Amino acid sequence: MNARITMRDVARKVGMSPMTVSRALRDDRTVNAETRALIRQTANDLGYIYDTTAQAFRTQRSGFVAVTLPSINNANFAETFRALSDGLSGSGSQLLLASTNYRAGKEEELVRQLLTRNPEALVLTGGYHTQTTRDLVLARGLPVIEMWDLPSEPLGHVVGFSNAEAMAHVVRHLADTGRRKLAFVGASSGADMRGAARRQGVVDTAAALGLPEVSMIDAGPAPVSMRHGARAVAEIGADLRKYDALVCVSDPVAFGCLSACQRQGIDVPGDLAITGFGRFEVAEVAHPRITTVNVHARKIGEQVVALLHDVVDAGQALETRIIDVGSQLVPGETS
Repeated sequence: MNARITMRDVARKVGMSPMTVSRALRDDRTVNAETRALIRQTANDLGYIYDTTAQAFRTQRSGFVAVTLPSINNANFAETFRALSDGLSGSGSQLLLASTNYRAGKEEELVRQLLTRNPEALVLTGGYHTQTTRDLVLARGLPVIEMWDLPSEPLGHVVGFSNAEAMAHVVRHLADTGRRKLAFVGASSGADMRGAARRQGVVDTAAALGLPEVSMIDAGPAPVSMRHGARAVAEIGADLRKYDALVCVSDPVAFGCLSACQRQGIDVPGDLAITGFGRFEVAEVAHPRITTVNVHARKIGEQVVALLHDVVDAGQALETRIIDVGSQLVPGETS
């Protein structure tokens, strides 16, 4: 078996001290760029992998930023994560990703585990957490950023938008085009808190505009998908004609509803309007194109990165920042 390659092996190969090699591998700018590049290339050629454990003990910095997402399959959350990953590339920080599956209890379990890795910052999706999660985070005292929501009692910094106001754009648009009898298609109550906020936004805006009470169509447990939307429409059957519009919790659900309506011979938008949420790719490629809401998924990630650079890289103790990225109606052909 070949002996393990050490830092001293790299140092001998480049004719420099182990200390210089160590500084170069941790991207210390006291080593000039040309030398850093040479040392990194030599380390790669030799198969040397820099062990950051000792550095973490010395500096009390782990180099990790912990991130929780409700789902890794959701295209919007994936876009936010890509922005985080792209923005932190080359910064020396690595992302630790955990998926909560839309469950606050799961988030609590994962946060407890993530904190054992001594992250330099914690990025949580959403503003609803169990009391235990809140206690754990506040007791730790590390920088916290909540994203994808605007919580009333933030744990730290916030980058997000109002789910209720985003859906208000949709309801006002439908009312302006003469739609009055609305049904909200979303997940079962209790799991998806962002979905619940969207539902409430639909209900409150409809009431403010003097529209009839909004009907609720339970598409199943979160996360709901195209399949859930299609099944909900199929189960409603002929009763679907009593509605003027289906306001869906997301674009995939809207696409499922649209597909089922087309199979039943229901004219969209002639007989029934359908709207989505999130500006997913499927909304753009659907025929007809689905009316949706742009919630700026990538911009959320970019704004979070900017905050992370301040609170982690620069070591600044910032006053709490609340960044509202807003939302925008994207009219399509289904309303």
